[in-house]
Amino acid sequence: MPHLFNPNFFNFIIVFTHLCFHTYSITHWEDIQSLKHFKSSIDFNSITPGSCLSSWDFTVDPCDSVSGEHFTCGIRCDVVFPLSGVSRVTELTVDHAGYAGKLSSSSWNLPYLQTLDLTNNNFTGSIPVSFSKLTRLQRLSLSTNSLTGSIPDSLPDSLQELYLDNNNLNGSIPQTLNRLKNLKRLEFQGNQLSGEFPELTQLSELYFLDVSNNVISGYLPALFPSGLIELAMRNNSLQGNIPASLVNGSVYLQVLDLSYNNLTGSIPPELFTHPSLQQLTLAYNRFNKFEPLNSGVQTRYLTNPDVSLGQNSELIAIDLSNNDIHGFLPGFMGRMPKLSALSLENNKFSGVIPTQYALKAVAEGGFGGLDPFERLLLGGNYLFGLIPGPLLRLKSGSGVMIRLGDNCLYECPESFYFCGGGVQKSLMECKTFTPWD
Repeated sequence: MPHLFNPNFFNFIIVFTHLCFHTYSITHWEDIQSLKHFKSSIDFNSITPGSCLSSWDFTVDPCDSVSGEHFTCGIRCDVVFPLSGVSRVTELTVDHAGYAGKLSSSSWNLPYLQTLDLTNNNFTGSIPVSFSKLTRLQRLSLSTNSLTGSIPDSLPDSLQELYLDNNNLNGSIPQTLNRLKNLKRLEFQGNQLSGEFPELTQLSELYFLDVSNNVISGYLPALFPSGLIELAMRNNSLQGNIPASLVNGSVYLQVLDLSYNNLTGSIPPELFTHPSLQQLTLAYNRFNKFEPLNSGVQTRYLTNPDVSLGQNSELIAIDLSNNDIHGFLPGFMGRMPKLSALSLENNKFSGVIPTQYALKAVAEGGFGGLDPFERLLLGGNYLFGLIPGPLLRLKSGSGVMIRLGDNCLYECPESFYFCGGGVQKSLMECKTFTPWD
């Protein structure tokens, strides 16, 4: 009898079956319906020729990478049931083509969706409450649209990144965000959010938080997430002091920007001894002094060269301009090893310019273990006396930006580029200023 079993034929069947399962997939019918619903909810006139959504053709299978070669634009599919070959939509990322419409008009029945990115379009209306059905969603980006209304109380607990910046959202930031315990990045900047900022201490994974350019008011929360690396809350209506827990508890903090607010009181010295802080921006507030290290003389750590404050600092840039800070220039900042940009403009500092500032400005190649100043802005204060000798060696085009104009310096002629044309305060104004008033 001839052999009924042909090994070559059997191998062919295995290879053919393998190719079929990996080349052709069947999109789950619910996902197809949701994609159709999403496209139909978009203003037809905003779907321009050549855009991603214009290529969507439901006569072919959305997840079929062969016969639907162009249709897969904007979506990604994964086989979640390998034995049945059923694919589910796991990513929906449309191009920046100016699509318009209301997101609430779509069903959002995409249970396996992990990424939804509709950035840089013209979507209007509120953020759909039905997003809560996207229980596997990890990244939601609705940046730079025209969305209105408030931030929903219910968002998927699975979220790791949430981008709602540059819209027209209003209302307060909900305390219920604490439920999103996997959240790592949160961006709400460029909206009209108001009210007090809530404590989000349950977000132990959060490392990036930006709520700049809103109308958030009240005091800074007493506690912040301990894992923060970057915190930006500039251009709001915050008031009060910087809580000690912010600088003591956020041990990984590298960037802190609280500029353009109404913060008052003293600047805590812990900011200058922080183990990881690299950029500190407190400009355009109403701070009036540096907080002393202890209850002793207020200027002890500012003028005493033996004090080691800041010598182990990681700070690269400090901007304390446009406040109401009195006293002498903080001498320790001239000894901070990595500090290359310092702006103390438009305050009420008095006294002479510390020689250490001048030495750091002219230092080359990290002389003495110090990175040189690339920017030293001291204009608009009440500094007096002579310009330190080392600065006189600097010439225009030296690569160091220095501004000393609008002070009470004894001599700051136009020939020195950093004198701002030689313009200084009037003698009367300088005489009437009391450094510690």
